[in-house]
Amino acid sequence: MASNLATGLRGLVGAALLTAVTATSAAAVETVLSGLDYPWDVEAHAGTLYITEKAGTLGVFSEGDFTRLPVETRAPILNDRGGGLLGLALRPDFAETGRVVLYQHTGSHEARENRVIEAERRGDAWVETRVLLDGIPGHPLYNGGRVAFGPDGMLYVTTGWTENRARPQDLQSLAGKILRLTPDGTIPEDNPFPGSPVYSLGHRNPQGLAWDGDGQLFAAEHGQSGHDEVNRIEAGGNYGWPLIQGDETRDGMHAPLAHSGRSTWAPSGLAWDGARLLLAGLRAGAVLGVDADGTVGTAFESGERMRDVLVTEDGLYAITTNRSPRRDGASDDRLIRLD
Repeated sequence: MASNLATGLRGLVGAALLTAVTATSAAAVETVLSGLDYPWDVEAHAGTLYITEKAGTLGVFSEGDFTRLPVETRAPILNDRGGGLLGLALRPDFAETGRVVLYQHTGSHEARENRVIEAERRGDAWVETRVLLDGIPGHPLYNGGRVAFGPDGMLYVTTGWTENRARPQDLQSLAGKILRLTPDGTIPEDNPFPGSPVYSLGHRNPQGLAWDGDGQLFAAEHGQSGHDEVNRIEAGGNYGWPLIQGDETRDGMHAPLAHSGRSTWAPSGLAWDGARLLLAGLRAGAVLGVDADGTVGTAFESGERMRDVLVTEDGLYAITTNRSPRRDGASDDRLIRLD
């Protein structure tokens, strides 16, 4: 997730798109932008917010104006259920190149897959410039989808298990993994499995990535009938799915830092606020706080499905996805600021 939002965003407070602050039991929730269509990722640079929408747009929100731009890809975006245009990362050299990295669902209902692509803005559209990784197995619901650049400058990618019990434990499969690439899509020489983009394995459906102040990577993932997890990720680590979950243990496999037990958070975006992890919970209807010892509590409650969370110098922002890929109906999603 982007960690810095320049002071230009402060000028948005008086914009017409802002509405009155609504108090909740845990925070003041301010609608910054309404009318979003199934937003999935929000990032920031120099006072501007960038928001992906699942149908295939990458919107630009600057100085109170929102410009929704299509993403033109060589392989068409398949916007169906849990698939579409998902994760977004601004390249480390974004200020110079204007290039972004996107996670895209494609193929057909019968043969789905996912791609990681690079794109740049050309006029009134974002245009694919190259493929960084393709051939990632796809699924109607379990695609992972988060992309993020780490403090080491490498690109990290989360992928889903696709309901195939063999794939998360198979190093030859890209499914059920956290992957690590160079910004140009090649395999780093110091990856834990030589010649492989796999950084960690044994994941079910990870959708959140964040690093703490010491550069430690964490991931959040959806469990099976509860047992959602936040994991402390180590290079080459095996996080157990589908062989263990929750408090279960097995030699050579890592237990989670925290898990939801029989309840469900439905975790998606993850961020570090300088003291703890913040987790966007879809089913929880809140942003959860996760302390270093694994203690989980409600940081901000909104009563809406929280898809992603962004920590900036100007405050905490989140996007809602009030539709579900299991029940895709009408919705008015929004970008909010949590005070």
